[in-house]
Amino acid sequence: MSLITPNTSKIDRLAALTAKTESTTGASLWREAMRRLRHNKMAIIGAVVIGLFVLIAVIGPWIAPYGPAEQTWRGEVFSNRGQFVGARGENWFGLDHLGRDVFSRMLVGARQTLLVGVVSMLIGLIAGAVIGTVSGAAATLGGRAGARLDDVIMRFTDIMLALPSLLLAVSIAAVMGQSLSTVMIAVGVVQVPVFARLLRGSMLAQGSADYVLAARSLGIRKRRIVLTQIMPNSLSPVIVQATLSLATAIIEAAALSYLGLGNPDPAVPEWGVMLSQAQRFFDNAPMMSMYPAVAIIITALGFTLLGEAMREALDPKLRG
Repeated sequence: MSLITPNTSKIDRLAALTAKTESTTGASLWREAMRRLRHNKMAIIGAVVIGLFVLIAVIGPWIAPYGPAEQTWRGEVFSNRGQFVGARGENWFGLDHLGRDVFSRMLVGARQTLLVGVVSMLIGLIAGAVIGTVSGAAATLGGRAGARLDDVIMRFTDIMLALPSLLLAVSIAAVMGQSLSTVMIAVGVVQVPVFARLLRGSMLAQGSADYVLAARSLGIRKRRIVLTQIMPNSLSPVIVQATLSLATAIIEAAALSYLGLGNPDPAVPEWGVMLSQAQRFFDNAPMMSMYPAVAIIITALGFTLLGEAMREALDPKLRG
């Protein structure tokens, strides 16, 4: 028996008309995606890598055996043969050029690296989502005026996408000056057009869905349709891209730090800064560069593996 009566509100009627569709598509899509992720070795490996990275970033400063800025072994940097002191009992990863414990700096630096990656991704996600929502709403329900607004916004994002991401980030960081916040903003701005275009395209695909036509036929305001129906149902690919963008943000932030545009205080450990400092001593102490480089690669790989697994799990073409 239908629950729709003449006294039922427009929103209630829309909910009643689309309840069955949501229960058989929206909810089951995420349940099916989670089931596939649990049986995907690539997703498991990526999740484990990310979990270890986050755990180290959270507890690193408390489990580090020495202070990251303590130059306790400044007089012991070089061995009797004139080589850097390598791994030993009290210094698992050896010493850097100032006699600081590399292992402790790696543990503490994980937090800075995670902070830069997450904040950069959030800047790009939030700004890109706002731009993508405006553009997608204008293109979907805005008529001719909306189409013109969408065209202007997309041409601007095309210009940003045409520029190499690292070059754009370096340009922004060079203009704003050397600091950790500069790196976050520069890397975040690079991510904006990616999220904007992705959300806009997803909203265009959702704009012709049956539930949107039902909402419009019931006379629901366009802004409400966009904010409560189209935009929430368009977020799946954006969430996947956010995971992938974390890997890109970590790599690009490390690149900016490597180029000397990161934190101006060399005493504050961050994997990109450590890599930049170690490049001068690569001939005599290659492992001092290898530790932060390998850590960056493995962390970025973890986010990439999980993001690709999520993309496959949420792809309706691959659902069996």
